[in-house]
Amino acid sequence: MSIHDGHRQRFKEEFLARPDSFPDHKLLELLLFYAAPRRDTNPTAHILMERFGSLSGVLDARVEELRKVPGVGDHAITLLKAAKELSGRYLNSRTSVEEIVNGTKAARRILQPYFFGARVERVCLLCMDGKGKNLGIRLMGEGSVNAAEVTTRGVVEAALSLNAVQAVLAHNHVSGLALPSVEDKLTTQHLAKVLSNVGVTLVDHLIFSDDDAVSLRDSGLSF
Repeated sequence: MSIHDGHRQRFKEEFLARPDSFPDHKLLELLLFYAAPRRDTNPTAHILMERFGSLSGVLDARVEELRKVPGVGDHAITLLKAAKELSGRYLNSRTSVEEIVNGTKAARRILQPYFFGARVERVCLLCMDGKGKNLGIRLMGEGSVNAAEVTTRGVVEAALSLNAVQAVLAHNHVSGLALPSVEDKLTTQHLAKVLSNVGVTLVDHLIFSDDDAVSLRDSGLSF
């Protein structure tokens, strides 16, 4: 029996009784229990938080950077990456396909989980029927830190495959700024025209960056 067993049991009971009260470093310490069954994980949790600045920084850290942290091996790295992936999928699963998209706020809430923790640019298309019912979201492409390749044909095929009448385009900027570029605006106007030719209205184009999002429609762009 490890000398840490009693502490760990009390720690788990405290978490289950008051999970919202746990600060980030204690959550990290708890998670690392399952990667290091016989070691005090509190120092490792503090080192990770100090080195990467935040819990999101730890979960976003590259594998090769995590390996440089004392006490962090393959088990811990796998667990951290699994926790991040699980979190994103949890947010996705809470997005109901039956939800009505009745404005920018609703579209942002539905689409934001698809950009959770993204380290590269990705593009998604939210498809709706004539009443705004969410028919599904299609990942249109992923790219480098600076760009995601998306084809006009791919966007049209995605909309038609779900029998969409309306659609919202969305992509993210990993730079930390959600401001639309000239290329973003031109691409929006081009896709709006192409989709219109097949009977689909492009309602909006949202740009996400961290916890921020900008609507091109609300910003005054006509398309």
